[in-house]
Amino acid sequence: MASPIILKQKQEEVAQTLEKIQKAKSVILVDYRGLSVAQDTQMRVEMRKEGVEYKVIKNRIMLRALRDAGFTNEFDEILTGPTAVAFGYEDAVVPAKILADSVKKFNKMKLKGGVAEGKFLPEAEVVALSKIPPKPVLVAQLLGLLTSPMRSLAIGLSEVAKKKA
Repeated sequence: MASPIILKQKQEEVAQTLEKIQKAKSVILVDYRGLSVAQDTQMRVEMRKEGVEYKVIKNRIMLRALRDAGFTNEFDEILTGPTAVAFGYEDAVVPAKILADSVKKFNKMKLKGGVAEGKFLPEAEVVALSKIPPKPVLVAQLLGLLTSPMRSLAIGLSEVAKKKA
């Protein structure tokens, strides 16, 4: 049996991890086996630029934190082997996008799954999340859709006015 000091340290780690899960918009889990130090450093620099926290957390600690967050058995199979976690606090898509790009670029990592907006995401949904365009692009597309009918109406009215003149 573990000593009370070690148990207290582990409980604190679980509590800190749970706090991060609750604060994050998305949490993406990845198997980082085979990644060189240079590749890992390159990926971490990119994550820091985007405000993503990337850590290696013990599977048992992560599993207990996820259970405390309300997930029952979804992560039992996912949390095996080496696991790193990316916490996205500002944008839910950015961690998935960076990790999916790194998987393609380095061809050594594997996405495992994650959580976005409190919902469990299997690997396929993490990949789908990574393909969503950045927020500024989505806003521009929405504005284009909203202004298109008004522009068409203005052009139509202009043509009617030209014919009558």
